[in-house]
Amino acid sequence: EEEEEEERKKEEEEERNKKKERRRRRRRRRKRRRRRRRRKKEEERKKKKKKKKKKKKEEEEKEKERKKERKKERKKERKKKEKKKERKKEIKKERKKERRRSRKKERKKERKKERKNERRRRRRRRRRRRRRRRSGKKKKE
Repeated sequence: EEEEEEERKKEEEEERNKKKERRRRRRRRRKRRRRRRRRKKEEERKKKKKKKKKKKKEEEEKEKERKKERKKERKKERKKKEKKKERKKEIKKERKKERRRSRKKERKKERKKERKNERRRRRRRRRRRRRRRRSGKKKKE
């Protein structure tokens, strides 16, 4: 009977030990799984972060490029405007010159006409005087 009791105790002990072992294994497994999951999550987070950073950098680069392009465009526009302004100025100058030239021509024409008229008047006066003189002489004779 005592032997049986001891046997039974021994078996119970073994059973308890087995349970303990199982628990321990389970715990270890869980721990491992958790660790793995945590690591995986961490890796994922890091990857995401990296991706985000990369995206941000690319975006900044694009923005830089756009700014550069805009600057270039503005410069081009400014140059165009400047050219237009210059052309306008040039045209204005040319017109002014043209007006001056035409006025000069007009004045010249007017002077010519005046001189012609003046000559005609003088001629007429001379003729009249001569006629008067002649007619006077004739009357005296």
